[in-house]
Amino acid sequence: MTGSTFKEAILNRRMLICVFTGFTSGLPLYLLIQLVPAWLRSEGVGLAEIGFFALIGFPYTWKFVWSPVMDRFTLPFLGHRRGWMLLTQVALMVSIAAMGFIQPALSIWAVAYLAAAVAFFSASQDIVLDAYRRELLPDAELGLGNAIHVQTYRLAGLVPGSLALILSDFLPWHTVFVVVAAFMLVGIGLTLVVDEAIAEPSPPKTMREAVIEPFREFLDRKGAQAAALILAFLFFYKLGDSMATALQTPFFIDMGFSRTEIGSVAKFAALVASIFGGLFGGVVMIKLGINRALWIFGFVQIVSILGFALLSVVGDNLWMLGAANAFEYLGVGLGTAAFVAFIARTTNPSFAATQFALFTALAAVPRTVANSVTGLIVEQVGWTNFFFLCTALAIPGMLLLFKIAPWNEDTV
Repeated sequence: MTGSTFKEAILNRRMLICVFTGFTSGLPLYLLIQLVPAWLRSEGVGLAEIGFFALIGFPYTWKFVWSPVMDRFTLPFLGHRRGWMLLTQVALMVSIAAMGFIQPALSIWAVAYLAAAVAFFSASQDIVLDAYRRELLPDAELGLGNAIHVQTYRLAGLVPGSLALILSDFLPWHTVFVVVAAFMLVGIGLTLVVDEAIAEPSPPKTMREAVIEPFREFLDRKGAQAAALILAFLFFYKLGDSMATALQTPFFIDMGFSRTEIGSVAKFAALVASIFGGLFGGVVMIKLGINRALWIFGFVQIVSILGFALLSVVGDNLWMLGAANAFEYLGVGLGTAAFVAFIARTTNPSFAATQFALFTALAAVPRTVANSVTGLIVEQVGWTNFFFLCTALAIPGMLLLFKIAPWNEDTV
């Protein structure tokens, strides 16, 4: 890649759009996996019950079921992608704000139902944002564009995982949730000012075409055996770190840290690590290619889990809290950047919504199914052994790289 091409890949309007898509996509997910567990724990809900709350994430694993609808139909405002973007973002803002007005101790099922609604609207927003981004980015910019998306996705976690936790020490919970909901205005603003990625989109003409063709095209292009290995890789690559971070905030609370310490020290460390990881990982991916990035970043991702194991032994130490969380955000952030870039490369832009939804849905299965039993596992084996288990579960995904992303082969 020449110097001018390299500069153009970094400094353009498409990269700025990826910043906003990442933030508005990550905010509702981190509300569910960071703020809601902390809220429930502070209200006296047990770890096992909080762990089962991961099951509300099923919309993330089944979003490919209704993604053909969003591919096939265009709403009567804003265009093919932007209409769906606005609808899901407004629904998210309303449902997030409403959640704080429920008392978990009195109505845990009401919390579960509303959290499931947030997950559904969030998964639906991801469908259309992923499709929009795939249509927006040329192949040469997939690595950096998706790295920026992933890092701002994770940075969005600072709102429910840091700001909201700090505010909860001074404000009632319903006010905290309203403040978090207001940040969805970032996504709404993006939707209103950008143009459609494709000036004249050609959505599928029938629902049958919208449902069948994306799957047929993927199998024809890759072959049955290669397709099966890719799907297995999508499940296993993030399994270990997904489980390790499932109960991150309750883990910090159990180690004796206050919500203000968690919100300031842990999340500030995550902020610094995420910014560095995003800039470094995205730029490096342009030079290395996606395959080699999967190997290097995946290894860092595995090792970073052991930082939590060490923290579980050291206990209430602010320096260790910051270091462990920074390393985790660096490792997982780098791994996720390469992982999402791989998904984007595997997706055919002609079937962006449904194929991207299928691949990311499969990648979300560990976060939903495996994470639902993390509370039970921790109660049985303790935090330290739990993190060792997560490290071991991260290895199969790395072994699959020999088949689906060899070191010396790269197409982007």
